Amino acid sequence: MEATFWLPRLAAMIAAVVWIGATAAAQAQQEFPPPQGKARVVAVLSGQAGPKHDRRAAEAFAKLGYDVVLFDSNQFVRRLWLEGSQLAAVGTAIQQAQRMPHALPGKVAVIGLSLGGGMALLYATHLPNLVAGIVAWYPLTRPFQDARSFVSNVSVPVLMFAGEDDTYKNCCLIATARSLAAASPSGTPLQVITYPATGHDFIIGGHNYNENSYKDAMQRTAARLQQYLGR
Repeated sequence: MEATFWLPRLAAMIAAVVWIGATAAAQAQQEFPPPQGKARVVAVLSGQAGPKHDRRAAEAFAKLGYDVVLFDSNQFVRRLWLEGSQLAAVGTAIQQAQRMPHALPGKVAVIGLSLGGGMALLYATHLPNLVAGIVAWYPLTRPFQDARSFVSNVSVPVLMFAGEDDTYKNCCLIATARSLAAASPSGTPLQVITYPATGHDFIIGGHNYNENSYKDAMQRTAARLQQYLGR
């Protein structure tokens, strides 16, 4: 199945399962500079709760040595209602991140959290000219029912984390994560890591913060970002 066919259909499904007020104002990006002054860019796409909720996570990613730019993923959902151009919106956000004061040139890494993880999987996977790789934390996966078709169209590397007890709005169920893993044999660009006794939003500052799962996922994130971007 060609990406041009299933991208619009999945976009519509995301809008159907995520309620957003169409008249709400979009949030501007926020930069979290690296300790060393300038660095390669990591674009962080927030969960539905918004950038304020994910600020501590963005700060933790910046401390790994990257210029982190945090975006409100709700603005990408609103673009579907207003213009039907979420792919363009994500691409524009990445280009904005590349122009931030503390950014070094080059492709970016994308970290998506919950709704933002769904946006990263749906759109950033189709921007290989801008994106070096993706890390998706407990991403929205409900729209990805045809796992094999989705995986076959991924064009940048993806590392995905999923909690085995995640039942939040039935949006990010472990069964879907496992189907994506099963459709990704060795050598494919998508890897899925699952965590037992772990719910949705298990990141630092999250409603279901899980210290052990968070620490392991952060170690894997650090290693993958170094692979994507170097230091």
